[in-house]
Amino acid sequence: MAATTTRLRVNLAILAAVVVIGTAGFIVTEGLSPLDAVYFCIVTVATVGYGDLHPVTAAGKVLAILVIVAGVGTFVGVIANLFETWMERRERLGRRKKVYMLIGAFFTTTGTPLLRRFARADPLIGTIREELMVTAEWSAKDFARMKKMVCTHDSGPALSAIDLEDLLAFLSEKNDFLLRLMENPILLEDEAFTEVLHATFHLADELSYRDDLAALPASDLHHLTGDLRRAYLAMMYQWLSYMEHLQATYPYLFSLAVRTNPFNPEASAVVG
Repeated sequence: MAATTTRLRVNLAILAAVVVIGTAGFIVTEGLSPLDAVYFCIVTVATVGYGDLHPVTAAGKVLAILVIVAGVGTFVGVIANLFETWMERRERLGRRKKVYMLIGAFFTTTGTPLLRRFARADPLIGTIREELMVTAEWSAKDFARMKKMVCTHDSGPALSAIDLEDLLAFLSEKNDFLLRLMENPILLEDEAFTEVLHATFHLADELSYRDDLAALPASDLHHLTGDLRRAYLAMMYQWLSYMEHLQATYPYLFSLAVRTNPFNPEASAVVG
């Protein structure tokens, strides 16, 4: 995409230069008005042929040849680059749509239940809970503001409020599904979601390597608290991005996601 954009900019710059120089040249050699000179130059570059205006002086004919040689290829290049840019944009949007389908599957099966569990154990969730009540009236600025707030949220799930054995069982149950997500190459395009998966897998690995989750020393509990917080905040940030995507593209899915907001303790899919 970057290479195509660069080629387009270069071709546009060359084309603009040819038109400007050609226009000035036709004014001098053919004695045309500025408007006629621009028209004459564009007709020459676009190769649509001459009708009412054509070069009559030797200098004008030489200039027309130079404009054709320099401008026609550039003009064709601009059209080709515009089409290529449009196709790449369409393909990129298609891939992005598929990425969010996978992200949606993650939150439906794994992410939302985990966020609900983590939010209940977050001692400071009350400081941002109301801010996380996403509505249909939210704008891009609201989502950006909330993402910034999440990045500075200095809290995480308290281990004392989480059943680690139950959490491990839940993550183990979702292990195959998460592995399939990790194996999907299309997700490499979304670094933020990849970070969510890595943080979730790491948390599951940390828990699975401990023989007795009920008898851990304070130093180890502190370590696990950091792993929980990492997964929690990464997931919360990605949830906001996912909600923003749903609002813009799938209003009916957005409606359900709002009603089942994991940060709302009274959330219900039932339409009241």
